Amino acid sequence: MLKIFKYLKPQEWLMALFSLIFVVVQVWLDLKSPDYMAEITTLVQTPGSAKSDIWLAGGKMLLCTFGSLLAAVIVGFFAARIAAAFSKRLRSLLFNKVDSFSMEEINRFSTDSLITRSTNDITQIQILVTMGLMLVVKAPIMAVWAITKISGKGFEWTLTTVGAVVFLIVMVSLIMIFVLPKFKKMQALTDNMNRVTRENLTGLRVVRAYNAEDYQEKKFEEANEELTSTQLYTSRAMAIMMPVMMMIMSGLSLAIYWIGAYLIDAAGMTDKLPLFSNMVVFSSYAMQVVMSFLMLVMIFIMLPRASVSAKRINEVLDTEPTILDGSRMEGVPGLKGEVTFRNVGFKYPDAADYVLKDVNFTVKQGETIAFIGSTGSGKSTLINLVPRFFDATEGEILFDGVNIREYAQEALHNKIGYVPQKAVLFKGSVSSNVAYGENGREGFSTDEIKKAVAIAQGTDFVERMDGGYEADIAQGGANISGGQKQRLAIARAVCRKPELYIFDDSFSALDYKTDRVVRGVLKRETAGVTSMIVAQRIGTIMDADQIIVLDEGRVVGQGSHKDLLQTCEVYRQIAMSQLSEEELSS
Repeated sequence: MLKIFKYLKPQEWLMALFSLIFVVVQVWLDLKSPDYMAEITTLVQTPGSAKSDIWLAGGKMLLCTFGSLLAAVIVGFFAARIAAAFSKRLRSLLFNKVDSFSMEEINRFSTDSLITRSTNDITQIQILVTMGLMLVVKAPIMAVWAITKISGKGFEWTLTTVGAVVFLIVMVSLIMIFVLPKFKKMQALTDNMNRVTRENLTGLRVVRAYNAEDYQEKKFEEANEELTSTQLYTSRAMAIMMPVMMMIMSGLSLAIYWIGAYLIDAAGMTDKLPLFSNMVVFSSYAMQVVMSFLMLVMIFIMLPRASVSAKRINEVLDTEPTILDGSRMEGVPGLKGEVTFRNVGFKYPDAADYVLKDVNFTVKQGETIAFIGSTGSGKSTLINLVPRFFDATEGEILFDGVNIREYAQEALHNKIGYVPQKAVLFKGSVSSNVAYGENGREGFSTDEIKKAVAIAQGTDFVERMDGGYEADIAQGGANISGGQKQRLAIARAVCRKPELYIFDDSFSALDYKTDRVVRGVLKRETAGVTSMIVAQRIGTIMDADQIIVLDEGRVVGQGSHKDLLQTCEVYRQIAMSQLSEEELSS
């Protein structure tokens, strides 16, 4: 738990120190009030006392109360500032850390868990910091100070107070023993709740198409019920505390006055007045002691869940990315857009079998290389190794004559225009999506954006949209069709003017005519730029300079379309399943 506080800045520690000073002032003022109460009690009980003296003591008591209030406000202000700044920093650190993760780390934590850690877990820490500065520091100071104040004022009263405190500590300890494991479970159940909700929302069309609303509702209810029952268990356990605390406070007051009445009744006339004054003061101080433990109990209620949250946050922040950054910004002079695979093999973490094995090829500047094969043959995995979404397990990948591990990731990604299999658009405008990821460049002009959209054959539908190039795009591109999303994703890659295009089955959402037109315009307008294409359709890759045929992660054919029809049985079977004999021979 304490480990997470290393992310506090020096100025925040300074603010915490200032708040500590005001906490001490507040405690001193709170404990000074009973002294004036005792003075007022003595004056009232003493014949001939001046009313002005009573008013003076009352005024001092009132000033102490207002002073305590002011100190509490200042402490609350500092606590809120520290907690807000701290939570903001943790969110930024988590976001940046997750941004540096490879797919291996993302899959290890799961997207749903990372969302919970970035939101709910940080909220728990923020609440703890706010309440902790106001209560954790104040409670021990007040308890110790109040105990020193009441020591020597009555053995019987002291013994009663000690008994109440011991009973309180035992009760809190027992509750924590039973509740702490449930708090740990609660955060995992929150992850599960996020997962079920996210699945339902992202797959809403499929849910409705298969009339699976009842099935999804049942899954949600199960997750909801499990989380609710756990929360009820912890809430009920904690709910026991408050009534018991009130009972202890009321019982302690009653016991002090009952013992005081007995002692006063047994005392002589000269001792009655001091005993009565001591009883009033002791009662006030005893309440302060119990209140201190009440404040600690409130912290104990929050501490277990915050402790679990801190551990979960630290797990993410302490995770070292497997994809390490290099330092090179450029490749070998004279080479541009050249990619070489040398004996590349890859297997997923903890997997026994290789997804790719002994892959070798070179694609020169301006050439187009295509990958084809059955589902699960490793096509997408292969091209995802180039931008280092994963690192190759064996062999090396050269980009412009340099091992991609030696590049700074920013420099490597600036060389690549990547179009994923599933088009990803962000909430904003058409222009903001096409010009996405400028990486500190001066920015893309309107003409460049329009040209990129035209190359991707998106001009017609974009200009028909309300607002044209400034038309709103919903999150995930939900307000446009799949083909339109794919064309904007292609335009985004074109707009970057990269050295290498990577198309991960990016033309599958386009009809045959648009597919051919887009590829034709791309070849004409982006001459000199290397392309790597994953495709399922033979028609998409027939004109490629090289075609790599993959089968169960191994290269079983390499060459042009015509060569492969003669030499590679796997390729010929795929081609014959899609094209007629006349088309194959043409």
